Amino acid sequence: MEQPIAVTRQSFDDWMIPVYAPADFILVRGEGSQVWDQQGKSYIDFAGGIAVNALGHAHPQVLAALVEQAGKLWHLGNGYTNEPVLRLAKQLIDATFADKVFFCNSGAEANEAALKLARKYALDSGNREKNQIVAFNNAFHGRTLFTVSAGGQPKYSQDFAPLPGGITHTPFNDLAAAAQVINDRTCAVIVEPIQGEGGVVPAQPQFLQGLRELCDRHGALLIFDEVQTGVGRTGSLYAYMNYGVVPDVLTTAKALGGGFPIGAMITTDHLAKTLGVGTHGTTYGGNPLAAAVAGVVFSLINTPEVLDGVKQRLEWFIAGLTEINLQYPIFSEIRGAGLLIGCALNPEYAGRAKQITQLANEEGVIALIAGPDVVRFTPSLIIPEQDVKEGLARFARAVARICS
Repeated sequence: MEQPIAVTRQSFDDWMIPVYAPADFILVRGEGSQVWDQQGKSYIDFAGGIAVNALGHAHPQVLAALVEQAGKLWHLGNGYTNEPVLRLAKQLIDATFADKVFFCNSGAEANEAALKLARKYALDSGNREKNQIVAFNNAFHGRTLFTVSAGGQPKYSQDFAPLPGGITHTPFNDLAAAAQVINDRTCAVIVEPIQGEGGVVPAQPQFLQGLRELCDRHGALLIFDEVQTGVGRTGSLYAYMNYGVVPDVLTTAKALGGGFPIGAMITTDHLAKTLGVGTHGTTYGGNPLAAAVAGVVFSLINTPEVLDGVKQRLEWFIAGLTEINLQYPIFSEIRGAGLLIGCALNPEYAGRAKQITQLANEEGVIALIAGPDVVRFTPSLIIPEQDVKEGLARFARAVARICS
């Protein structure tokens, strides 16, 4: 057997298309909420693969499900169904408002499916002019051409014009502005209950409730993008459950597979009929390997123990971050819900979120940014208290270096 190719961080620059600028080390192993690099240095993982590794790394029950299914059946293609995907669909239906599920491989694909459903549903209603999609400034819905156009961050879309048309953006959390643009030509409104990439900004309850009323009035579909907020991240199974607002369509991915790529769009029987045989599809979506893993992840997270534990862990983070901020007043606000936490920087530290996370790496903790002015934490939903304390101690050392 051939020896594996030796790789270093330089290998990325030599061989990879440079759409990322990864850290200057390579992680090789993870267990729970800790990871180790090639040199054996340990890091506390407060990023969770960008809200993906909801049960940490190498969770024994998830690993067992992967190995068991890998010995049975990996992939079939969509000419055949399989047992794991049907069981996962029933889990999602039983736990949410939905009656039907479409499986894919990512959040972008789930949002793509939702937007296509909305356009086709409106067309099938007989109104060819009803094709406007309303989205929000600073939103993020994916990197396909359609979803990056729906996202409200021009830096991600402006280089790929001409972009798909019929998409209108309006300020987030501004119901009056939304009411000015939602009309009888609107087929869908797509919104994140908490804007993740846009700075970890929660929607106000009256904003989402108002969008529901506007959609009902104008016959538009309300789509909740819960790719980042879903599967326990906020302390509820899905964030819509915190708001008393039920969408028509919901998209979910990231934590759904606990690290294995899978996404889903869920909706009602009435709307599901829009996408008949051949109208949409995906080669890998709903493959038995991904579905078997996701089924175990979902069942482990959808318990009072884990969901209540998210709220407990938020208290640990808030207490620790508040203490850091008392010593080094770097944050103007700590916001979010559950274990989707955003720390907005004071004006004198504006633009330095990335620098803070790089220093955090040096101190042995992995964190995220949400734009240039917000440090973001999306750790495992079951991260132990000791790892929270140790990770925040390391993070405090990074903050001290910024403030010194």
